[in-house]
This record gives sequence, C-alpha cells and structure tokens, in this order.
Amino acid sequence: MMKSLRRILCLGVLCLGMGSIASAVVADTVQLRDGHPDVYYVKKGDTLWDISARFLENPWQWPELWHDNPQIDNPHLIYPGDEIRLSWADGEPRLTVRRDGNSRTELADGTVKLTPRARELDRDSAIPAIPMNAIQSYLKEALVVSRDEIRDAPYLVGGQDRRVVYGMGDTVYARDPDDQFENAPPRFGIYRVGEEYVDPETDEVLGYEARQIGLATITAHDEDMVTMKVVRSSEDVRVDDRLFPQPDRLVRAVLYPHAPAEKTTGHIIRFFDRINSVARNDVVVINKGERDGMEPGHVLDIFQQGELVRDRQRDEMVRLPRSRSGTLVLFRVYEKVSYGLIMESVRPIYMKDIVESPEGSY
Repeated sequence: MMKSLRRILCLGVLCLGMGSIASAVVADTVQLRDGHPDVYYVKKGDTLWDISARFLENPWQWPELWHDNPQIDNPHLIYPGDEIRLSWADGEPRLTVRRDGNSRTELADGTVKLTPRARELDRDSAIPAIPMNAIQSYLKEALVVSRDEIRDAPYLVGGQDRRVVYGMGDTVYARDPDDQFENAPPRFGIYRVGEEYVDPETDEVLGYEARQIGLATITAHDEDMVTMKVVRSSEDVRVDDRLFPQPDRLVRAVLYPHAPAEKTTGHIIRFFDRINSVARNDVVVINKGERDGMEPGHVLDIFQQGELVRDRQRDEMVRLPRSRSGTLVLFRVYEKVSYGLIMESVRPIYMKDIVESPEGSY
C-alpha cells in the first residue's frame, strides 16, 4: 500500500567542490514505492538513484526521508556493504544506515552471510549518485564555447609532410596570437567546433558545441607558433581545429540529485548519437544554464507536448494535454545550456520536449 507524507523541511545540498551548503524549503508529498523493501544491502555497482528508486516513487527525494545518524555524517555518501533500513517513527517513515566491518553476501536462499573485514572508507569509494560510465566522457571532453572563445582560441595551421589530416604520433603546428600557451599546462585538447545551440523559443544563439577529437603536448615554442605532438586522436585532426587546455586528471562528478529552488521550464535542444528519440541513460542538452539558476544535480521532469488536433465540432485547432515521459539529472552546467542524463523514461523522448521542475517542488 502506497503511503504519503506531506512535510515542509529544509533540504541541505552539500557541494564538495565549493565547500558550501545551499538550502531550500521544500513542500512536497513523499511517496513510498509499492513493494518497497524494509532492508537493502548496498552492493558494488549500485547508484544512489537506483537505491532510492527501490524505496521511493521519486528517487531525488532521498534526503527528505533521511534520519540523522551520528555514525553517518552525510546520507549522500553510501558505501558497498552498508545496510539501509526503512523504519517508522511517530507515523512517519525514515531511512537509516548501519555501517560495520562486516562484508555481506546474499545467498541463493535469501540469507545473508557476514564476513568480518577491515574497512577504510573514503569519498572516492562511495557509490555514485548516477551512472558515471554514462557521463564521464562528457565531463572530461565536452565543451560549450562562445563565438568569442572560438575566435580567440589557439588553432592548428599545419603539420609535417604537407598532409591535410593528422593522427596519433604526428607533429602539428599551432598558432597562438593571444599568448594563451604562455605559462599554460603542456597538454591541450584538440577540439572541433560543430553544433550551434539555438533557443527554440527566442532564436538566441546559446553557444557552440566543441567536441574533443584528440590530445596534444607542446614540444617547442617559437613566438606565437608552437610545435605539438598528437598523443591521442579519435578521428582525423585537421587545420583550423581549436585547442583548449586539458586537465591531466580523472574527472569525477560530485553531485546530489535535488529539485531547483524555483520553477524552471525549458526544452531539450540536442541529442548525441541518436536520430529520432532518446531514452534512459542517454545524454541530452537543454536550453537552460547558470543564468537561469541551474546547477549540477538539478532534477527535471520531461513532458511531451500534446498533439495539435482539429476540433471538428467547432472547426478549430486545439492542443491535447501534455504527458510526462521521463526524468533527467543535470551533470554539466554552462552559462546558457546544460547537459543532462535521462534517469527514467516511460516513453520515447523527442527533440523540443519540455523539461520542468518536479511538481510540488516549488
């Protein structure tokens, strides 16, 4: 039996990278999923979203059922082997975590075998909020740039042997009129500027997609010309490709799904590697960004616009009601656009579908 709880609370969102806490007052109905477990043992490969979905109709509401536990200082940092338990206090559901030094293995008959072991926990071993393998390349390699950034970026002017295309191991030459290579890291990403992002409502150009096609390191510097060696390429490197600094580290998303503080409405404006529609675990771009209050971790519901049909009785065109088709979580936010991962899809999701703050969260 689905149980509902209407509460008003202050939801704190921890931003590890900035070391700050943002809070928002949320009035919402928390619904437990039919058939939810009372106890769940966290396994390697789990995500916070999927675990939450075992208990809740809306997985992003995870913190609203959290019960303060002196042993666990952050409900977003959950580790394999933790025991998550749903209990009731004063008629209200709450979630708690039990953490000890035992490794748990669930046997075929449903019993749980405990094996004592030492546990050393760090943030990197915590389960991620959303599937990292679906977004890692977009975190590390995708860029959205302005026309001015394209114009001012260093660019390739040629290479050895008078060829027109280059690849891994080749020597290429780049020009840097604005001295951006000076005191810069030795490794640069090679990017090809492509898709123009345009707002479907205002026709404003929101930015340009810069797709990384390779990596190069600087081997020599002569005034505004640099010599570089291509150390990696996913496709042919060409003259006029742009160069942007490339951090030499593994990028890991640190985000916690939560609703925007205010109502937000936008549209999906870009697919990747899909033609007609997308679904769960696909990445999309929306026409909202930092200037609209978006931040990594924001959850948005997706709606299909109702079909435009003719009312034959009155001889006029009317639009049918929209229908919810899924949910996405933003993981990369730029000034005017954001990248989001589709976490749930109940039907195909199409270009220009509406994205909106979850109902009841504003």
